[in-house]
Amino acid sequence: MSLGPVMLDITGTELSEHDRTRLLHPLVGGVILFTRNYESPAQLTALTAEIHTLRNPPLLIAVDQEGGRVQRFREGFTHLPAMRVLGEMWDRHPQQARHLARQTGYVLASELKACGVDLCFTPVLDLDYGQSRVIGDRAFHREPQAVTELAHDLMYGLKSVGMEAVGKHFPGHGGIKADTHIETAVDPRPYVDIEMEDLMPFHRMIGCGLAGIMAAHVIYPAVDAYPAGFSSEWLQVILRNSLNFEGCIFSDDLCMSAARGYGDITRRAARALQAGCDMVLVCNDTGSVDQLLDSLQWELSAASMARLIRMRGRHSIYSMRQLYGIRQFVDAAREIGTMASDGASS
Repeated sequence: MSLGPVMLDITGTELSEHDRTRLLHPLVGGVILFTRNYESPAQLTALTAEIHTLRNPPLLIAVDQEGGRVQRFREGFTHLPAMRVLGEMWDRHPQQARHLARQTGYVLASELKACGVDLCFTPVLDLDYGQSRVIGDRAFHREPQAVTELAHDLMYGLKSVGMEAVGKHFPGHGGIKADTHIETAVDPRPYVDIEMEDLMPFHRMIGCGLAGIMAAHVIYPAVDAYPAGFSSEWLQVILRNSLNFEGCIFSDDLCMSAARGYGDITRRAARALQAGCDMVLVCNDTGSVDQLLDSLQWELSAASMARLIRMRGRHSIYSMRQLYGIRQFVDAAREIGTMASDGASS
């Protein structure tokens, strides 16, 4: 059975029969995990192993484990800093900040891979304009150069243990106050301003081998009347053709408020896929998931399939317990834990 274009969530810390039925649906290609799906590293490892054995090729398992306030798995995992902590350090000691960004990526990916998670939706490439309610300290910095350097090193750390990176939220979510989880978001700036600022980290990271990008549910009326994740202008003309991105494009969650004005869930998913997304996320809405699986008609292209398989990366040869016998990991986790604690108290 091949992978499908839908990534969905599951109910709890183990699979229910309803979960299994959904995950075996041919439209499904991935699972995104949340805090409710986690109790311990051992439980998580058992859960991901069961998910992976359901299908061949295995379903892609993802999580938001950025650090700071967006870290789904905490007890038993290294406390990761908010990315702004790295940005503040970059102002004082750029090389040390880059080193710690690389260590953060290495620790993050090592722990997730050891527990069977394939992918983390990170790094945030949005610029910190100091006004976004939803981005805030998730962003590295205001300056594109700082964001690019730190994101590049974090990606290097991820890749060192076989995890690909996903830059978000294309083409940039930091310039507005609105939170797309709960409201419509419009960025009225002209394209040239976005191009010269917000697009720079995406453009440079693409050149460095960025494998995945997540599109924002923000409307940029100077370019298109649709949010970026529903816009072929943004995803095909600009991202694919102008920026030469050949990797995997993910939608943001189609159940967020900023996406709900574009038809029922089936129409939203079809619109995002037609615009250029390879995979769409549908989360925290059981009714929408069931409706989508009953009604969406979409055959994943060979190119999309190849992109999704690449996002799986390689599996870890270590368990979580074995990681703590590796000096490189122990030293890196200690550095990251100290930085996260310092950042939280500052």
